[in-house]
Amino acid sequence: MLKIKILWLLTGLVVAATCQAQEFPVKPVRLVVPNAPGGGTDILARMFASGLEGIWKQPVLVEYKPGGGMLVGTDYVAKSAPDGYTIAMVATAHVINPSLHPKLPFDTIRDLSGVSLNSTTHLVMLAYPGLAASTVGEIIAMAKKDPGNMSYASAGTGSSMHLAGELLKTTAGVDIQHIPYKGGGPAFLDVIGGRIAFMFNPLYSSETYIKSGKLRAVAVASPVRVAGRPEIPAIAETLPGFDVRSVNGMVVPSATPRSVVRKINADVVALMKQPAFRAKMTEIGLDPVGSTPDEFDAYIKTEITKWTPIVKASGAKPD
Repeated sequence: MLKIKILWLLTGLVVAATCQAQEFPVKPVRLVVPNAPGGGTDILARMFASGLEGIWKQPVLVEYKPGGGMLVGTDYVAKSAPDGYTIAMVATAHVINPSLHPKLPFDTIRDLSGVSLNSTTHLVMLAYPGLAASTVGEIIAMAKKDPGNMSYASAGTGSSMHLAGELLKTTAGVDIQHIPYKGGGPAFLDVIGGRIAFMFNPLYSSETYIKSGKLRAVAVASPVRVAGRPEIPAIAETLPGFDVRSVNGMVVPSATPRSVVRKINADVVALMKQPAFRAKMTEIGLDPVGSTPDEFDAYIKTEITKWTPIVKASGAKPD
């Protein structure tokens, strides 16, 4: 009799979980961007919000919670209700922060679960058009002549854009100040205005500024030139082995039912398989991925291990 009751209980739990996933979502979903509006993560979030609304027939609200190199927004999601209705957009900073910050307000692996690794993208070094130096070599030479007086901007401490700058400093042996911002949007303004010499940013969210002449594309941080923009040199041509790329993905609180996580993942991947959506991602410089939740969790663990010695060697500290 006890075995029958246990069987009934287990069957009920399975049915409840299945129904929960099938019904999801029955109310608006929040897609949290842990950066200020205007940067690459914001552009991608709005693309996914629009696409998922069409699939879910529910509003997908993009919310901005910038600060702390993506920590404020990610912590907010980690501590939100684990029901799938609060999803964080995360970038490379998600796997860099554990080695950059001695005490995080959450445990990246224990408190959050991956939904999907959505894309990878190339970073580009963008300079103030009036800067006297126009190549990587010239910028390095200028920095060496005036140690500590040149500065570069980033979308936040712990971002791939920050670490690209730190890798440039350590590889080239130059002293350049890091000026962190709460997202790419406000960083653009100070580089365009000439208050900051240069910045690193995803290529796809920089095209408007490059084509308008507001910023100059100096070089990409990938190991070779980008097929779609072969006229832009690679930093590795000046500093062999230089390679920093950015990623974007989604995470939810770890206690979120796996059935719901799989449902969100299936819909995100289905959206990315739509020819028009995929073409739009490619058009703006993103390389679509669309992993499983387990694959993204494994990727997060591997990348945390990878970045730890790099952050330590660079001497990068949270600002």
